[in-house]
Amino acid sequence: MSEKVVVIYSGGMDSYTVLNKAVREGHEVYALSFNYGQRHVKELQVAADVCAKLGVAHKVVDISAINQLLSGSSLTDDIDVPEGHYEEESMKSTIVPNRNMILLSLAVGYAVSLKANKVFYGAHSGDHAIYPDCRPEFVKKMDDVCRIANYDAVKIVSPYLNNSKIDILTDGLKMGLDYADTWTCYNGREKACGKCGACQERLEAFELNHATDPLPYE
Repeated sequence: MSEKVVVIYSGGMDSYTVLNKAVREGHEVYALSFNYGQRHVKELQVAADVCAKLGVAHKVVDISAINQLLSGSSLTDDIDVPEGHYEEESMKSTIVPNRNMILLSLAVGYAVSLKANKVFYGAHSGDHAIYPDCRPEFVKKMDDVCRIANYDAVKIVSPYLNNSKIDILTDGLKMGLDYADTWTCYNGREKACGKCGACQERLEAFELNHATDPLPYE
């Protein structure tokens, strides 16, 4: 009997790879996406389409009401999205306060209700410099808490925690994944901007994998 797992699935290339990895490992996958009031919902539309193609159960949960508590991020407020490489100090404006702790907590609650014992999410080493809630020490502590927070222990699984986006793409390309079914850009326009940190990191990953990004860019 296959193991039930929850995958936090944003619609971006990292969580897309994690989702497909979980499916190919034979898990009974329940994908969970969140509308937390981000600048656009293009990723969520992409996520819904992918789950329909894969035949994966998918919930999109609207938690945008929490934005009255979480201000100051260029992903949720009327603040310009910074351009430049992910490593630059300006990228800190894309931090949504406590986002991953909130999303993981909700996903763990969902897992308990499903009698699933794992929650997957796509943190990776490229995020460590900017996002504290993607660092190994956060994931370890969150895993410890989630194993004791309910009668049924839930494990936090981050298969690419110590890998770069380049490595994630390498793995996904080996699986034959189509990254046209993803959206990474912080802006939700018809085409990806190619200038924000998310776009630049994505383009770099394709370049270093000697592959062509299937998404159109401005």
